[in-house]
Amino acid sequence: MPILKSTYNPPYIFRNYHISTIYSAKLRSVKTVLQTRERLQLEDGDFLDIDWSYAKSCSSNKVLIILHGLDGNAQRPYVMGLAHHFNRHAWDVAAINFRGCSGEINKLYRSYNAGASEDLKQVVTQILSKKKYESLAINGFSLGGNLLLKYLGEGNNLPKELKAGVAISAPCDLHASLKKLNENRNWLYSKRFVRQLKKQLFLREKHFPEKITKEQIANCTNLLSIDELYTSQAHGFTDALEYYEKSSALSFIPNIKTPTLLINAKNDGFLSENSSPVEMAKNNPNFYLETPEYGGHVGFLQNKEATYTEERALEFATSHL
Repeated sequence: MPILKSTYNPPYIFRNYHISTIYSAKLRSVKTVLQTRERLQLEDGDFLDIDWSYAKSCSSNKVLIILHGLDGNAQRPYVMGLAHHFNRHAWDVAAINFRGCSGEINKLYRSYNAGASEDLKQVVTQILSKKKYESLAINGFSLGGNLLLKYLGEGNNLPKELKAGVAISAPCDLHASLKKLNENRNWLYSKRFVRQLKKQLFLREKHFPEKITKEQIANCTNLLSIDELYTSQAHGFTDALEYYEKSSALSFIPNIKTPTLLINAKNDGFLSENSSPVEMAKNNPNFYLETPEYGGHVGFLQNKEATYTEERALEFATSHL
């Protein structure tokens, strides 16, 4: 019964969902991480970029892959903070920029989504082909957390080097979590996501005018309409609902065989209640669930340099080497 009791006890101000969420995304200062970019050529002719940072004091045989969230990249504070923490503790880090997220539009009309595990498979294969790493762990945030859980549970022939997975603030039921994000108290966040994603779609329209029009993009007023217009169609789904159904981690968690930790805060307003599946954790000895009272969405701040989830990710990954 791997239901874990959380010890996260934040400063009083960070018990507020909005403050924790906004501060961690916009105001948190993290130590500089020196990154080196590697471009991975994908099997379908496209590419994605991996931003590497390395263990501080030695040549490491351990590597962490980090997966960012919606409208993110490898330079977001939550990615850099985790990379810095692992680098300090003798891990190399490969921070992934999903297709189109590294500052350069990708070659194909498609980009990334919450279930695009085929790209993660190629990243893992590429990293292990270096013959340098004996141990590999993967940490996914939000959308990247859902993608990780799907990857671990969809029946892939996973490499023996993959020791652990950690998902933070993961919307394991995509459609139900979308409804939560559309609630009035999340108006600021949903509007920001829509604005940023529409910017990316207008850029994509310049490269693929035969597939999408400015008028169609302008008419999108929420995340569902963007997933109807672009995400589902560009990635081979009939509509947004089929995309949510086939990509949500809830369908895959029961099959996870790799030690995996999911940390979702109870006060995370982005997530549906069933995104923290207690019964699945009780019935799968490889799936560990921790649900702190506080933390917001990808927050978990403390009166110290590292966040609570950065510390927990390192502890969990190290304990399964």
